Amino acid sequence: MRAPTDLVSLVFRNPDAVRRFSMDDWDMLIRQARQAGLIGRMHPLLLQKGLADAIPSAARWHFEAASALADKQQIAVRWEIGQIRAALAGLNIPLIVLKGAAYVIADLPAARGRLFNDIDILVPRNQLSAVESALMLAGWHAVGLSDYDQRYYRRWMHELPPLQHVRRATVIDVHHAILPDTARYHPDSAKLRSRAVAVDGLPGIHVLAPEDRILHSATHLFHDGELPHGLRDLTDLDLLLRDAGADRDFWLRLTTRADELQLSRSLFYALRYLRHFLDTPVPDSVMTTLDAAAPNRVTLALMDRIFTRVLAPDHASCADGFTSAARLAAFVRAHWLRMPVHLLIPHLFHKAFLSPYQRTPKAA
Repeated sequence: MRAPTDLVSLVFRNPDAVRRFSMDDWDMLIRQARQAGLIGRMHPLLLQKGLADAIPSAARWHFEAASALADKQQIAVRWEIGQIRAALAGLNIPLIVLKGAAYVIADLPAARGRLFNDIDILVPRNQLSAVESALMLAGWHAVGLSDYDQRYYRRWMHELPPLQHVRRATVIDVHHAILPDTARYHPDSAKLRSRAVAVDGLPGIHVLAPEDRILHSATHLFHDGELPHGLRDLTDLDLLLRDAGADRDFWLRLTTRADELQLSRSLFYALRYLRHFLDTPVPDSVMTTLDAAAPNRVTLALMDRIFTRVLAPDHASCADGFTSAARLAAFVRAHWLRMPVHLLIPHLFHKAFLSPYQRTPKAA
């Protein structure tokens, strides 16, 4: 199943493989890892495995620069979360941080070498207007979206339009749920919020419970139609699972919670492709438990042909003649899962043929 030229997955599965790499292999590894957003994460892995001496000098600066950028971004993320907390202080609601920023603020292994585009937070739906107003007063506002996209976000999506700070250009995604109301599955956001965990030493800041943050990551990955960093998100899950899996009761809690939140299918796919790409140690008993959530054999074979291509690094060396079709299929599948056909068809038509001419210019 594995593409033999996917050097990034190979190194994450077996870091010692780099000792046999030629300079051409190193060149290709760096190109693939950069496309996947994983140079910063790969560097500490190689150092941890005692492989610093195996990195050629011509390649070393790429890794060191990416690690330095990741470290700088994490300092900035911590500071930015403090600014968000201050902006929302008067609302008397817990600030629940999601995804990559949550891994940083909670000091999880999945923060290692992680790069960021934005900060995601979860708030109650009935507080959306108040949260948006408070953030706007602190300098964040929606930019670069057409009127259609603004309406689409506010009517159908599980989040506000992305908010960008007028000075720092940092971006916040404010979620009230982890899937749109129009999606086929409806995990209860109140259940997610009720089990959120306070971050030690940071009053008012919370992250999702261990099982919930894994389920959110899996759900986001397998409901997203554009996957340029799909392998990076898989490595997030790999690190989260290896960390939480040390508790022998964790796997039962995870599968039980997935069933409770209607997310067993997403978890099944996540664990299946984690085994495929990264050899994540998932117990066979867990996969047996999730068999009930698996699609039929024909659908599963099709999903394998799609996801073994689209989750690989988005680089020509990892592609074959079917990769473009697989990316299109993943895009259509994600939208089909997120909205019914009578909404999907006009939406895709608008995005394909009308939106390019209606985009609002970004603020200077």
